[in-house]
Amino acid sequence: MAKQRLPLLLLLQVWLQLAAAHSIVEFLPGFKGPLPFHLETGYVGVDEAEDVQLFYYFIKSQRNPRDDPLLLWLPGGPGCSAFCALVLNIGPVNFEVKEYNGSLPTLVLNPNSWTQVSSIIFLDLPVGTGFSYARTPLARQRSDFKQVSHAEQFLRKWLADHQEFLANPIYIAGASYSGKIVPAIVQNISDGNNDGIKPLINVKGYILGSPATDPTFDLNSRIPFAHGMGLISDELHESLKKSCAGEYQTIKQSNADCLRNVEAFDKCISDIDDSHVLEPKCPTDAPRPIEILGKRRYLNENPQEFLHFKPDDLPAIECRSYVNFLLIYWANDDNVRKALHVREGSIEEWKRCDFQLPYTKEIKSSIKFHIDLGIKGYRRLIYSGDHDMVAPFLGTQAWIRSLNYSIVDDWHPWHLQGQVAGYTRTYSSQLTFATVKGGGHTAPAYRPAECFAMFERWIAQEHL
Repeated sequence: MAKQRLPLLLLLQVWLQLAAAHSIVEFLPGFKGPLPFHLETGYVGVDEAEDVQLFYYFIKSQRNPRDDPLLLWLPGGPGCSAFCALVLNIGPVNFEVKEYNGSLPTLVLNPNSWTQVSSIIFLDLPVGTGFSYARTPLARQRSDFKQVSHAEQFLRKWLADHQEFLANPIYIAGASYSGKIVPAIVQNISDGNNDGIKPLINVKGYILGSPATDPTFDLNSRIPFAHGMGLISDELHESLKKSCAGEYQTIKQSNADCLRNVEAFDKCISDIDDSHVLEPKCPTDAPRPIEILGKRRYLNENPQEFLHFKPDDLPAIECRSYVNFLLIYWANDDNVRKALHVREGSIEEWKRCDFQLPYTKEIKSSIKFHIDLGIKGYRRLIYSGDHDMVAPFLGTQAWIRSLNYSIVDDWHPWHLQGQVAGYTRTYSSQLTFATVKGGGHTAPAYRPAECFAMFERWIAQEHL
C-alpha cells in the first residue's frame, strides 16, 4: 500500500514545488489600491539541478489574454534588470517623478503600456541580474550563449506550467544588447521545435529596439551620425573619413592621423548624452542604497533623515535619470521584496544595471541569425530612436541593407494624431524598420505614445 502511494506523493510534492515557484501580486507598495492588472512573479530553475534561478514578472494582456500575443522581454546591458523595462518603458506602471522626501516612491498607471494588447514576461537575465540568482559558484558563469540557452529553457518550462498560453503567438523582444541575444534565442527555439523538444513554442517573430548587432555597423555609424546632428564640423568629418577610411572603431595604432582625428571627435562629444543627444548630460545612477541606508532595509523607518540628503552625484530632478534613483530605492525596500515574493537572502542589493558582472561576450555579430530567420519566415520589427548615438539608426539601416532584401514599401513617414511620429520602410522577408522621431536609446522612455502605437499596429499586422 505504501509503495503504491509513493509515486502519488512524489507527484504531489513536485506540483507543490511548481505552485510555490510563482505568486500573484495584487498590491504593490507605492501604488494606491489593488492593481488593475494581473501581475505574477516567480522563479524558474534552469540548467542541471536548476542551480540557476531566473526571476520574472508576468503581466497578462489587459485586452484578451486568451488570444493576444505573448512577449518574452529581455533586458539589455548585459546586466540590467528587466524591471527597468517594466516601470520605465513599456509596462503598466511608471514612477511618479517628484523630489524624493524619504518615503517610498509612488507608482502610477502608464497609459501607453504595451500590456494593453499583449501579455508580457519580463525576465531578469543573465543570472545575477535583478532578482535572479545562482545557487552555486559554477552556476554564476555568464556568457552570450548561456543567456541564449537559459532563455529557451526558461520559456519552455514556463509554458509547461502555463499551458493556457501554448497556442498564443509568441514574440521574443528586447533592446540594446539584446540585439545580440534575441535573434539567437529565436534560432535556438526554432531548432528545438524542429527537433521535437516539448512543449513546442509557437514563436512567430521578434522585436528589437536600438539593437546592438555588429560593431562594424553600430560603432562606425557614430561619426556620420554626430556629423548629421551638428556635433562635429564638416572639416573634422572629412578628415575622419579620409584618415580612417570609414573604419573608426578598428583603428590600427600606426595610423596616427586617424587616431588624432578620433581623439578630436571624442572631445567634441564628451559632454553629450549618448542615449539622447538633445538631453542634458546627467549621472546615470544614484548613490548605492547600501551606502546611505546601511543595514536599514525599510524606507519608512525614519524618512526625515532623507529630507536634506543631496549628495553631489545625485542627478537633478530635471534629469531623466532621476527616476533611476527612485527605482533603486523602491526595489531595495524589504516591503517591496515581500510584495514581489522575492526569496529572502537570495540577493543582497538590487541594482538597476550591474556592469561589473563577469560576462563573456561570444556573439560578435548577430547578422547571421537575422539572415537565417528571414529565410524561415519570422516576422521582425526593428526600431530606432532617431536621437540615439549609442546604436545610431544609420548603423541599423546599414546592416539591414546588407541583408539584400528587396523593398516592399519604401521610406515614408508614419503618424500619430496627425503628426509625424517617425519614418518606416518595409522589406521582403517580413522585416519592418522604423524610426521614432525624438526617441533615444530606449525609445519608449522618450516617446511612449508613439512607441505604443507602433507596436499595436505592427502586432496586429497593420501598416504603421
